[in-house]
Parts: sequence; C-alpha cells; structure tokens
Amino acid sequence: MKSQDRAVMRVLSGEKIWPPPIWMMRQAGRYLPEYREVRAKARNFLDFCYNPDLATEVTLQPIRRYGFDASILFSDIFVVPDAIGYPVRFEEGRGPVLEPLSSDLIDRLEQERAEDHLKPVIETVGRLRAELPAETTLLGFCGAPWTVACYSVAGHTTQDQVAARVGAYRDPDLMQRFVDQLVTASIRYLVRQLDAGADAVQIFDTWAGVLDEAGFKRWSIEPTRRIVEGVRAQRPDAKIIGFPKASSARVLSFVEGTGVDAVGFDWTAPDQLALEIQRKLPIQGNLDPMRLVAGGPALEEGIAHILRTFNQGPLVFNLGHGVTPDANPENVAKMVEQVRKG
Repeated sequence: MKSQDRAVMRVLSGEKIWPPPIWMMRQAGRYLPEYREVRAKARNFLDFCYNPDLATEVTLQPIRRYGFDASILFSDIFVVPDAIGYPVRFEEGRGPVLEPLSSDLIDRLEQERAEDHLKPVIETVGRLRAELPAETTLLGFCGAPWTVACYSVAGHTTQDQVAARVGAYRDPDLMQRFVDQLVTASIRYLVRQLDAGADAVQIFDTWAGVLDEAGFKRWSIEPTRRIVEGVRAQRPDAKIIGFPKASSARVLSFVEGTGVDAVGFDWTAPDQLALEIQRKLPIQGNLDPMRLVAGGPALEEGIAHILRTFNQGPLVFNLGHGVTPDANPENVAKMVEQVRKG
C-alpha cells in the first residue's frame, strides 16, 4: 500500500473519511500491562528509548490490541537535546531533569554528533514500517523547541513554566541561541524519520499555552515555522501535524504562521473555533483524557459529541492530550469501537 492511501494520510491531505481514523497520543504507555512488563527490562527511560527491540515492541502493542489507524514512534522529546550534548536524565517520580541553561553549555553543543546518537531511534522507525500492517500510518515526532527549552532554565518543569518564561524575558538572547540549536537538530531528526519510513510527523508544543501574545509568536510559531520549512526544503511532500496545546485562541495564527498540514486541539478548544479551522485544514482531537478514566456515560457522550460536531470535514479522532496511566484499557477498547461505528 502506498503511504498516501493510508486512512490517516488521506485525512491529512484534506479528505473526509467517515468514520474517522483514530489513534491516541501516548498510546504506547503505562496504562497497558504489557508496556509495564517491557519497561521493567530497561535500566532507565532514555535507555528504553534508545533500545530498538524494546521501543519497537511497545510501539506495536497498542496496534495489536486495538488496531489503531496510526502508530506513533515510541520515544521522547528529550532525545533531541540529549543527541546534541545537552545533559538530560530521567528521575523516577520526577521525570526529565536537564542541566540549567547557560551560555557555556550552549557553546558545547554539537550538531554533528546527533545523527550517530539517534541511529537507534531511526532503526526503530525502520523496523516499525516493516512490521506494521500495511494500512497503518506510521507517525514520527519531535518536541517543539519551546516545550523542550521549558525544562532547561530551572533544570526541570515548574508550575506554568514560570522559570522558563522569566528566563526568556530576562535573557531572550540566551533562549534564542538554545531554540536555534533545537530547530536545527529537529529538522534533521524529522527528515531522518521520514526517510526511515515515517509517513508523517507531529510537532508537540505542550507548553505553548503558557506564553503571552508576543511570546507565542516568537517561541512557538516562529520555531515551528522554521522546522516545517526546513523539513519541506528537503522533503517537499512531508505531512506535518502541529499540536500547540492550550492555545485554541491562537490556533488560527499558529496555522497561518507555521504552514502545518493539520492541527491538533486539546479538550478546552471551543467547538466553533475548531469548526472554523476544520474548514481550512484537517483537525485532530480532542477527547478529554479524563473521560477514558471515568468511562461509562461520560466517555460515550464525549465521543458522540466529537463525532456529531466534526462530521462535515477532515478529522483524525484523538485525545486532547496523552492517555494517562490510570486509564482503563477496556475503556480504550470501547472508545475505538464507538468511533468505528461512527
């Protein structure tokens, strides 16, 4: 099967398919017992991401269990800074911890080391394309530079990313230097994923919603635009999904400013705004992940609302953010069944 004939790819090209294709963010994750079993074999989370055997297995697990229309590479947004030499580690119960951002640290970053460092991830992409069902779209991804950089100023995440916002205000030149490095590395990374077999890629800007108007333009739109243009300069037919979480009021400017092919919405997006965007390009989303936790009528009603509201244009059914570890796998199965009934 050709890439462009897969259901998700047809939607990303602007076609309405009904029932809509479905996948979900973090679909390879801790809510699945089989994932937890494999995760226990890795010494730490980065080792897990860099192990093609383990990463391929957990990426395939939700496809075997649910038959999602797309499979997204199991990896992490922090492999990019790690690959260019930015010190990253994962602590149990705390998540990613980065060295606090400094001029000296940026001076030591090396773009040339990234390709060799990321070879195991690219190997995983190639294995996945060979092992996935022919009809399943394979998605690659990277983190948007602002979201990655948010963890660098204080060395870890802070409430509403206060440390990153203050740091960007106080020393925008330092932040810009780091963002520039991430843009360059992300372009190369996404191109390699596409060459290895990814059908399309997604750029996750999880923390775009904490920015003010000027910050959103500089730190979310502009770096994403540069990545999109950089990837398309080398792979003109690349399909790219943008996901600026909690930014619904600015999604139109994001779409127009970045050139993405489709945009993902979180669950807070007003229906009318999402419908307006859907008339311009495909949309993805946007079930509240907590409905998967609650199950029952809350889940059924949430799914029905999305299908009823967005049934006139191109839609990829998804969550408004990643599935959480406390989601019931049976509720995920019920979601897939209900979506496929249309």
